[in-house]
Amino acid sequence: MTAPEPDRVDEILAQWHVERPDLDVSPVGVIGRLHRIAERLRDELVALYREYGLGEGEFDVLATLRRTGAPYELAPGELAAHTMVTTGAVSKRLDRLEALGYVQRRSSDRDGRGRVVGLTEAGIAAIDEAFAAHVRNEARLLEGLDAEQRAQMIALLRAWMHALDG
Repeated sequence: MTAPEPDRVDEILAQWHVERPDLDVSPVGVIGRLHRIAERLRDELVALYREYGLGEGEFDVLATLRRTGAPYELAPGELAAHTMVTTGAVSKRLDRLEALGYVQRRSSDRDGRGRVVGLTEAGIAAIDEAFAAHVRNEARLLEGLDAEQRAQMIALLRAWMHALDG
């Protein structure tokens, strides 16, 4: 396999080697590239969500509800935990999705005082279409890597996540 040509991060590393030869700046090579890749991926993903009239947060809420299985409902607190945002942020997302007719809020069957959020038929149709496009978009974004490289990337990232999570 031929080594890829130097990139902007290599230039940054070279500058740091000159300015701070006493430091091992190799972590910048990993973190800097990951940061740049993450920004690029987010831009590409958000552009696709916009094509479906959704923001990143709204897509996340719809996808979370859809993947939970029928009846596609969660309590707002559960939704916040699954999407890793505050309940206030979830509430704003739900307001917008409710206005679009994609979700509805109702009293919980298990706890009359509690509330649940569920996908409507329109919401199911919307996320099914948007998610299929999302998966195709992610496959396009990974075209630069072959199957073996993808498997290596998955294994490395999984190991790193476990190490960071302690």
